[in-house]
Amino acid sequence: MNKQYIYTYLFMILAVACGILAFHFYQQNQWISGFLFIMIGVGCIILSQASALAYVHKTEKLLSAIQKKDFSLFPGREGNALADHAVKLYYQSKEEHLSLSSYRILYEEILNQLEIGLMILSEKENAWEVFYVNPVFLETLQIPKYNFWALYENKMPGFYNIIEETGYENSQDFFDISINENTKQSYSLRTKKVQSARHRFCIISLESVQKIIEQKERLAWNNLMKVISHELLNTLTPVNSLIQNLEYIVNQDTIDQEDQQDMKESLMIINAKSRQLLNFVDDYRQVAELPKPVFKTISLKAVVESALLFLKPEFEKNKISTVDVLENHLISADEKMIERCLINLYLNAMYAVSEQDEKTIKTEIKILNNRVVLSVEDNGSGIQKEIHDKIFLPFFTTRSRGSGIGLTLSKSIIEAHKGYLNYKPLEQGSRFEIWFIE
Repeated sequence: MNKQYIYTYLFMILAVACGILAFHFYQQNQWISGFLFIMIGVGCIILSQASALAYVHKTEKLLSAIQKKDFSLFPGREGNALADHAVKLYYQSKEEHLSLSSYRILYEEILNQLEIGLMILSEKENAWEVFYVNPVFLETLQIPKYNFWALYENKMPGFYNIIEETGYENSQDFFDISINENTKQSYSLRTKKVQSARHRFCIISLESVQKIIEQKERLAWNNLMKVISHELLNTLTPVNSLIQNLEYIVNQDTIDQEDQQDMKESLMIINAKSRQLLNFVDDYRQVAELPKPVFKTISLKAVVESALLFLKPEFEKNKISTVDVLENHLISADEKMIERCLINLYLNAMYAVSEQDEKTIKTEIKILNNRVVLSVEDNGSGIQKEIHDKIFLPFFTTRSRGSGIGLTLSKSIIEAHKGYLNYKPLEQGSRFEIWFIE
């Protein structure tokens, strides 16, 4: 048994004994002795209570430390159920606190390594506070770190107002902003609402459009080199072998009829491979030497109608119905190049719906996030998920007779107009969206 318990029980026994003796002396009219034992009994009661309250004070101290997240204590077991439960709870809370601190450091380090800007806002008492912001976000906008979101209103009013307009809900937008009076740059901005039973967060991600384009360009260039190398090797390897065979035949003293036949066949193959290589180079030239757009104000609706009229015989021949939802918007673009891009998209859509019983191609022009968006949608078989990231790759095609430059050329045309060509899979079919940024 714990010493503290023994002392408590001992003081209680002494207090009872003193009470009995005090009563005895009271009956004997020995007032002084009775009063003395009464005082001793009261003292024993006080000491017993103090001994019992010592555990309560230790327990309160541990609970207070847990409440204030003060884990600098190293309490030991006391042999008292209440105090020992408090010690157990203390060490359990301490372990959870250390684990949470470790995870927080890990997560923050991961977020700090991201190449996109990230800010997380938390709502408290109808006001937003900065829960977290990574260095890329601050460096991109060249702003200091504040704990209160309202302080950014004066520092970056344009950016602040865009977030306010979203209502701190889910959104995606592009915006142009000049930082430190430099040339304006375009950024992709996304907000995501995360809400629990007690907290509401708004996650803001920010990425430079120019940086996205550069990354895509590097990836496309590497893929292009692989395709060119593959095509050249597939063409030149058999040609080189045939040339060696021809050299062997020519160096003979006499050339019989069988050798002459071999020479004819070899020359025919070399000729076919040469034409194949020339066609490949011509296709590459169309993409690499894309003419500079001649910008003028045009009606996007008129361009779509012209492309549809041009392909009308093909649509009728293949029994394809077209659906047009065209708002009339004026843009600054090269009319012939945009029409060429559209025709490529329509040809792809025609191939996609070729095996469907009911073939439909839908064209739509609308305003989305303050941008003019032209979309071409089909109800075909769609594109396999495994090749989503390859469809804009030069010379990549799933058709037996396809050149693989249609989508590449279309993407290059739109990028020459400072826009974007995006692919979105549908439950049935595909949709290609052209975003005109300016």
